Amino acid sequence: MSTRVVITGTSSGIGKETAKLFLEKGYEVHGIDISPSEIVHPMYTHYQNDVRYELPEIDAPEIVINNAGTIDEASAVDVNLLGYINVAEHYCYQNNIVSVVNVGSISGRVGLDTPRYAASQGGRIAFTKHLAIRLGKRYHARVNCVSFGAVLTGLEPRLYAVKELVDAVANENLLNKWIMPAEAAEWIYFVAVVNKSMTGQDILIDNGEEANYNFIESR
Repeated sequence: MSTRVVITGTSSGIGKETAKLFLEKGYEVHGIDISPSEIVHPMYTHYQNDVRYELPEIDAPEIVINNAGTIDEASAVDVNLLGYINVAEHYCYQNNIVSVVNVGSISGRVGLDTPRYAASQGGRIAFTKHLAIRLGKRYHARVNCVSFGAVLTGLEPRLYAVKELVDAVANENLLNKWIMPAEAAEWIYFVAVVNKSMTGQDILIDNGEEANYNFIESR
């Protein structure tokens, strides 16, 4: 019997690539998104639902990947934080749960971007630690957050249309590049499946964006 995985936000970007990777690895994947999916696979089931509200009934998944999100400031807290809590409460408190990965953003660590978006991302990290305590003590399940720097997901088409802005974002990190969604999926898979001992942690994958600063000193 295949391991059952729930992944939110599977219509595009990180969620789509993560679903494809788990399918390639032989998992039974259930994707949730407010938009339809282009994924066609015998092991894939797609549900058009909003994570803030009613969620589909999916029997006892072993792995849950909380990924659905928005950059819309007005709904950022509802989708990015309350939506994550809703998904966790709906699918994670059961005996089959083994691993949960909350997908976050560097904004939750450095406070940049718009106020509600940054607050929602910081909340994801705190919620990860809270959930790790509860699921670890009760089910011995692992719960971690993977916070990414700039990922080329297509969520900001106006920015991507201007090469100077795309290059400027890349130049804010030490490696001078963007993270691709397929690479982000590999990190999520590693934390969810390969990892057996880490829980309650937020892992920052940002090409050295947080570390890139200028230190002023006298000589």
